[in-house]
Amino acid sequence: MARVRYGARTAAESAAARAAAAKLPDIWSTGVVALWETDPDAVAAVLPPPLKPTGRPLVRVTISKVDLPGYPLGAGSVSVAAAHGATEGWYPLVMPMTHERALIGGREVFGEPKKLGEVAVERDGLVVGARLARHGIAFVEVRGAVSGPLPLPEPAEKTDFYFKFLPGVEGAGFDADPVLVHCVRNEKVRKLERITGDVVLRESMYDPVADLPVRRLVEITLGEKTSDQRGRVAERVSAEALLPYVHQRYDDPAQILDGPPEGSV
Repeated sequence: MARVRYGARTAAESAAARAAAAKLPDIWSTGVVALWETDPDAVAAVLPPPLKPTGRPLVRVTISKVDLPGYPLGAGSVSVAAAHGATEGWYPLVMPMTHERALIGGREVFGEPKKLGEVAVERDGLVVGARLARHGIAFVEVRGAVSGPLPLPEPAEKTDFYFKFLPGVEGAGFDADPVLVHCVRNEKVRKLERITGDVVLRESMYDPVADLPVRRLVEITLGEKTSDQRGRVAERVSAEALLPYVHQRYDDPAQILDGPPEGSV
């Protein structure tokens, strides 16, 4: 009988697949990063315990094109500054990806809040535009022009916080205790430029980042970067405490009942 590919792999085949993945070269991305201060109460409101706000109410948007051979990828995130004990990092609220392959692995392994979406980074001379869109709405757009080079930072370690969980089979709660994941990335930068521009947040009931308004723009940059990542379970968390935040992960139709913030675009 011919081999059935859905059948079990041998130990040797599994080991070979892991070894091949471990030998992947650095994968570089070109992306826009915008950083701004928002309302402290808004940051506090979106953080599930045990995460807490840091001393500065920061929001970070990353919009990138990733150079995967034969498989170009658009990847983005909208995150808020957060702390878990003595560890400071970022808590992503939404991570649009243009391909299912990138979405599934991150959600299943790390608990990343990835969703299929549109991600665009465009440059025409000095003019730069980048956006994240879903359901026909560009809910984040960064616009500007390159105003000069920036010194390259040293390689740095950065931490993202994710909650990994399985919704209950019976339609309520979880099938097991959720866990808080620390995902640590070692980032290298080979090119970095300053962008003079602005950030536009548009109302979307499924991606309500307009609730995190730009109170003071800190910086916008355009860079070429690569990073690796590794995750670990930091602790098991209270299911009861996490449940009110689970809607962040999904396109929840009930969210339309919340209504848009006043003054949203």
